[in-house]
Order: sequence, then structure tokens, then C-alpha cells
Amino acid sequence: MLVHKFGGTSIGDAQRFADVADIVLAHHSQAGDLDTAQTVVVVSAMSGVTNQLISGARAAAEGRDSVYREIKAALLTRHLDVVEAMLTRNRERLEVGGLVEDQLHELERFYRSIAMLGELTPRGSDAVTSFGERLSCSILAAVLRERGARAQAVSATDLIVTDDSFGAAMPRFEATRKRLQQQIMPLLDRGLIPVITGFVAATETGVTTTLGRGGSDLSAAIIGAGLDADQVWIWSDVDGILTADPNLVPQARTLRELSYAEASDLAYFGADVLHPKTIQPVIERGIPLRILN
Repeated sequence: MLVHKFGGTSIGDAQRFADVADIVLAHHSQAGDLDTAQTVVVVSAMSGVTNQLISGARAAAEGRDSVYREIKAALLTRHLDVVEAMLTRNRERLEVGGLVEDQLHELERFYRSIAMLGELTPRGSDAVTSFGERLSCSILAAVLRERGARAQAVSATDLIVTDDSFGAAMPRFEATRKRLQQQIMPLLDRGLIPVITGFVAATETGVTTTLGRGGSDLSAAIIGAGLDADQVWIWSDVDGILTADPNLVPQARTLRELSYAEASDLAYFGADVLHPKTIQPVIERGIPLRILN
């Protein structure tokens, strides 16, 4: 089993969605018998979307109604542009386009609630920022289906259980592992590719939380560990972890292999590729993690 994670820059526009789908399907087909190959995809929000969502929420809290409405309209246009560009089957295009519209109408209702409250709470912020991953997840699953794969969008709010430390929630691994085994393994056994939202999670009672900095990478590590994956692959716009910052040291080279301890130390002391907490779930299960461009 292989878990792929794609960040926001990987799905910044329609062409990037196409590239991601091609990557997923290429490695899925290389895994051997398509009836037994197991692939899981974890996806972030489109680049810049989370910041827009937060800006809209802050505008709502400050009573700037026109600003949050403009942000909602811009997000709607951007996501529908991808749907129109990538989905040629009328039924799929209409279904996913309708889902995008429904999600963003729900977002506007959240904004109105924040405006009435006059305050953006950490819990409210988590609820709002979760919309980006929900949208990209649904679109990517549809793009994979367009290319002939059996793919299903899955919200991590049904899978990753956390405490209620909104903004940087702490996962509860045993409860999460149980849900992953119960809900994702049957999909894999049926030959489906689950496309799961990164960054977001939920409390035991179903209240949406987020995992904080490096949250989507952490999501992938948690999911990989909970499913006993063979490897977790983090796709990014860099070649991996380098010996130094290439902006400061032109001769910096990519490190071919690191121990978990070395990677943790580099991350702790400032390497931006991986956040230290991202590595912990795969360390505990002894699962290799790769960074690919």
C-alpha cells in the first residue's frame, strides 16, 4: 500500500490537477495487479485557498460583509473553472459543480454566523478553513474517475480523531487507527482509491478541528501508520531535503537517505520540508517516508 500526499502548490490549477491524477494512476498501475494494488491519496486545499478562507472569516467578524462575499465568489469561480476544465462527462461535471456550489453556500452561512457573533473563535476558524480541503478532495476524486479509476472522496473528519485544541489539535491514534481500519480498508479491498482531506480532523463528537502547521503531511503520516502502509510519499515542489538552504549555499545537494532521527533534527533546526511532528507516526510504525518533486 502506498499513501500519496499532495500539497496546495501541486493542485494550484486545472493543469496541476491533471498532473496529480497522472502521477497517482501511473504509480497505481505500476503496483502490479490492479485488483490488488492499494493506493491512498491525501490532498490539501488549492494553493492560497486557506488564506482566503481565513481572510473571509476575519472580514465577517469585523462586519465587512462585501469582502467575505467577494472572497466566496472568487473561490466559487476558481473551483468551478477547474471542474469545467477537467470533467467532460456531463453527469460528473454537474454533480461535482453542484457539490462545489453547495459547499460554498454553506461557507457563506458560516461567514454570516461569524458576522452575527462579531468574533472569530478558534473553533469557528477550524470550521471555515476545512472547506478548502473538502473542495479539492471532491474535485480530485472526480478527475481520477474521469480517467477511468475507481476513486472516492473521503473526509478526514470521519477518520482522524483529535482532542479539542482548535487550530493545532492533537491526534488520538488508537481511535483513529480503528476508524481507518473500519472505513478505509473496505474501500481498498474493493479496489477503490480513497482521496482523503488533509489538515482537517474532528473530535470524538464530530466537531471539526485542524492539525496546525504541517497538518496535511501529518495527516498522510497518521493515515499511513493507521493503515500499515508500505510507504508514505510526500509530493512537493522541491527534490527533497537538502544539505543546506540553496538560497544561501549554491552547492547544496539533495540527501538521498536520512534516518528518522536525522530528519527530525533537521526539521527541528529549521528545515522547511518536514515539520518534526509529521515524522512521529511513521517512526512508530517503521514506515519509510519519501519526498518527491
